[in-house]
Parts: sequence; structure tokens; C-alpha cells
Amino acid sequence: FPQVFTRVLSSVVNSLTLRYPTVTLQSCFQEQLRLKAQVRLLEYRVKQQQVKIVQLLQEKEIQYSDQEDENSFIDLGEKRQYADCAEIYNDGYKRSGFYKLKSFQSPSEFLAYCDMSDGGGWTVFQRRSDGSQKFDRVWTDYEQGFGNFASADGEYWLGNKNLHYLTNQGNYTLRIDLSDFEGERRFAQYKSFRVADEESSYQLSCGEYSGTAGDSLTGGFHPEVKWWADLRGMKFSTRDRDNDNYEGNCAEEDTSGWWFNRCHSSNLNGVYYKGPYTAKTDNGIVWYTWHGWWYSLKSVVMKVRPADFEPNVV
Repeated sequence: FPQVFTRVLSSVVNSLTLRYPTVTLQSCFQEQLRLKAQVRLLEYRVKQQQVKIVQLLQEKEIQYSDQEDENSFIDLGEKRQYADCAEIYNDGYKRSGFYKLKSFQSPSEFLAYCDMSDGGGWTVFQRRSDGSQKFDRVWTDYEQGFGNFASADGEYWLGNKNLHYLTNQGNYTLRIDLSDFEGERRFAQYKSFRVADEESSYQLSCGEYSGTAGDSLTGGFHPEVKWWADLRGMKFSTRDRDNDNYEGNCAEEDTSGWWFNRCHSSNLNGVYYKGPYTAKTDNGIVWYTWHGWWYSLKSVVMKVRPADFEPNVV
């Protein structure tokens, strides 16, 4: 650019000298200053336009993000009722989002997020992503469900009633997707996952573990810890409904609702700290076999799918 400016300026000076022989050096210098001022003005306007372009692009990205959230509920009309997300997937709907479900014994429809990744057909019953929802709640809240049922990344608990209806329709597999603040991901998977009814205080049962995160749900990482870490057969507990095997109240001390034993090696409804934390008790979002008790995970998704699920190939 400076070379171009020099050539233009030289051309202007030569032109002025030929047309006006009496042009003085002073007038040439004044013309040079005027041209430089115009160049600076043009550069400033270009920068303003660049800033405006960046702002418009950012606004468009936000609009797209909002549209995704607005469209995260997918209305399939009244064609039929679906018992779980696996049925929706095999009916040809491959987009992840919130759908209406009605399990066989459920008295009414309920919203749940269908995760169509990992082979498709997963019904999400819990998500932690940013700490926006309070999970230190009473029995009724956990029974009915709570949280953000609109945003694709919203935190929520589907509700123990719905979880019971859902998992008692057949043989379901539980998959837990975990991520930390260092960008790593792990998963844990359990066969034969089921949650009992209200009379049984939503007792938990599950089978064999597989995965990369370690077995923190049944204490399978060491035989000597099962007496306090195994959550199989445990009833659900909240701070106002103590059903654990501990002398105190695990739900109150660890500030969440969960299937506590004495108390836990996993608590995925704990307080949303950001990585390592200190507290009176190990009340973070804990998966002991990956990061121990004193590291709170960044994100968690708990989801179920029929064990015999076979995706339709279209």
C-alpha cells in the first residue's frame, strides 16, 4: 500500500507541476497531508465496517443457537404414542431433541430428551451441564421431575415416577456419559437397569458393568467396598426422606437426591463445582473411579435404551 500511495502522490505532483509551473513545494506538501488524511479516514471506515461484520456474524450465531433451543421440542402430532425414544428412532425420526412419551403404565404423557447418537434411541433421564439447576431438592421434586425441558443442553431430572414407568416396560441398558474440565470423556454402562415403584421408594437395580469410567455405581472396583459403595437394592433418598444405610442422612450431608448406601462412590446429582473442590463432605458431582471424591465433573448424561434394541436400517 505505501508503494501505491507513493506512485499516486508522485503522479499528482508531476501533474500539478506540468499544469501549474508556479506550484510551490509548500503547496505540494499541503496536498500530501490532505491525501494522507483521506487515507486515514478510509482506513478508519474500513475498520468500522470490519467490526460491524463481526458483530453481525455473532448475532447470527446467537440467533441460530436460540432457534436450536426453540426447536429442541419435536412435535410428531397425534399419529401414535411412543413408549420410549427407541420406538421413535425406529419409526424414522433420527433427530435428537425433546419428544412426548407415554410409557405403557404411565397415566399421562411426559417430555423427555431423545439422544439419537451412540446408535440412537436413548431416553435421557438426567443431565448436568452448567450448574443452572438446583439438585438439592425434596422427595416430591425428585418424584415428579424438575429442570429445563426446553434447551438441548438444559439440566433436568425426568422424575422417579416416569423413570419407574419407563424402565419397567422391559429390559433396559443404562449408559452414563461423563466429561471433565480437561476435555476428557468416559462412560459407564450397566445391563438390566430398573427403578421400582413408589411403594418400594424407587429402589435401584442394575446388572453387569462395562465401560471406561470404572464401576462406581456398584462398587465393583474393589470387593471390600461393596458393603458401603454398592447402590444395587438401595432406595432413593432425599433430605426429607432418608432411606440409606448410614447412621446419618447422606442426602442431607451430600446435598442431593440419590440412591445412597453409606454414603457413596458416585453422586451424579451433587453440587456443581468446577473440577477440584473443598467442602465439609464429598458433595460434588462425583464418580470415584475416574476422579475420586474431590473432583466435580463438568457434564453428565444418564440415559436408557432397551437391551434388545436394533436400529432399523433405512
